[in-house]
Amino acid sequence: MRRLFWLAMGITIGALVVRKVSRAAERMTPAGIGASIAEGLRDLADAIGDFGADVRAAAAAREEELRSGTGLDAPLPERDQAQLPGGMFPGRTGRHGA
Repeated sequence: MRRLFWLAMGITIGALVVRKVSRAAERMTPAGIGASIAEGLRDLADAIGDFGADVRAAAAAREEELRSGTGLDAPLPERDQAQLPGGMFPGRTGRHGA
């Protein structure tokens, strides 16, 4: 009975070792290395895309916060109502600006 147990244990361990070794050997082939590099580049591209999305979302939130805090979201005056400093009107420059 003991010999049968150890025989089954040896066969099981041998099969597991053969599977691990063949997987490692497959990863070391040019196709396996290429697949590994491609997978790494895909992961990197996904991470960069996620980072960009996070930055855009944070920038939009911060811009909204700044606009509401400074009042920059108010509508602009019409062109004929706008007046520049010094009494000048838009569209008039030089001596005739005042």
